[in-house]
Amino acid sequence: MTSLPPQPLSPLDGRYRAAVGDLGEHLSEAGLNRARVHVEIEWLIAQTDRGFFGTSPLSDHQKQALRQVVADFGQPDIDELGSLEATTRHDVKAVEYYVRRRLSDLGLDAIAELTHFACTSEDINNLSYAITVRDAVQQVWLPKYRAVVAAIAELAREHRDASMLSRTHGQPATPSTMGKELAVFAHRLERIATQIEATEYLGKFSGATGTFSAHVVALPDASWPEVSREFVTSLGLDWNPLTTQIESHDWQAELYGKVSHANRVLHNLATDIWTYISLGYFRQIPAAGATGSSTMPHKVNPIRFENAEANLELSSAVLDSLAATLVTSRLQRDLTDSSAQRNIGVGFGHSLLALDNIQRGLTEIDLDRELLLADLDGNWEVLGEAIQTVIRGEVVAGRSTISDPYALLKELTRGKRVGAVELATFVEGLEIGDAAKQRLLALTPASYTGLADELVDRL
Repeated sequence: MTSLPPQPLSPLDGRYRAAVGDLGEHLSEAGLNRARVHVEIEWLIAQTDRGFFGTSPLSDHQKQALRQVVADFGQPDIDELGSLEATTRHDVKAVEYYVRRRLSDLGLDAIAELTHFACTSEDINNLSYAITVRDAVQQVWLPKYRAVVAAIAELAREHRDASMLSRTHGQPATPSTMGKELAVFAHRLERIATQIEATEYLGKFSGATGTFSAHVVALPDASWPEVSREFVTSLGLDWNPLTTQIESHDWQAELYGKVSHANRVLHNLATDIWTYISLGYFRQIPAAGATGSSTMPHKVNPIRFENAEANLELSSAVLDSLAATLVTSRLQRDLTDSSAQRNIGVGFGHSLLALDNIQRGLTEIDLDRELLLADLDGNWEVLGEAIQTVIRGEVVAGRSTISDPYALLKELTRGKRVGAVELATFVEGLEIGDAAKQRLLALTPASYTGLADELVDRL
């Protein structure tokens, strides 16, 4: 058998690349290396701006030329770094040598020794990861997430008055509207979005064990904590002043926990939509030329929501593992985080793929309002709650002497189907005030939705 040419091992880089490829701009080895180059160059500029060791600030032209290295970072640079790492066997050292070459190209050899000055690899890595994760979340994942929330909210408003039978424990229950039920999901997801948007992306820049030891020996007069704070915040990150060799990753654990929480709410949405489809509440809109089953021509399968379920589960598995692993580092540093963090893109990739499926799936369903009404009309017994509640009020008001309204309605409705005629006859015979009786006689399962319609305005 002939061997296959090299193939992507993960479906995220194969079958689903079109849906998740934008994450590769940030959460890939190349994206990480570009961020590392960015941090190294900005540190060079920061040092010369401060005149370390008698240096003069670089000219605007020189700064622009250095920053252009980051802006133009592409395949030749990726290949060059790969070649350097093959020799150094150290990814960050390869970046240092790469930056030194660029300094030489620009005639800036005089400041070459300031490249990676007083840095441990983790000073560069933690800032680079913070930059890439921040940009991936803010520029790729959150916009897709917000688009899904907006689509759910739009459907909620469209179907705000679509009365439907609720099913607590899977059994007929007090009616709601499809709009209100979708609004619950939009509200939950919006709340999580607000929390994710408030994420602190923390960074440290304090040397081999977080003590500024080499810094103080080399430049004893510098205010190193202030230098560190200014540099970290200049990158658009939040400064962590107290760390070991590594930034403690607590912000990552917090972020991944919130994204995993969002995944689980979306999973709940996907299973509910799937169930509404199975009940016939939503009709699926067939796509021209698509096949639902290889043997049953009639089928239109809810594959968008099933695909989303699987990918949300995979995403949460990875992100939960990262959150658990990254908060522990033996003593002042171990390498468990190094391999773990290379899977951040996998966690976000499966979540992004799920979001894409949900977004598309929501455009491929249509609410069957007639079926909803027929379902309601077959379950008049759900009005038992309304009747026994009204009776209770009438007893308190002195207009009824019924001793146990709940038991009375339980006897009438529990485990039984009660039609409109039987229920009306029952209400007519109740010892309650006329106004209350008329309210109950006017009630139907379709109209027994309380404030469901108005609650959608809470979005």
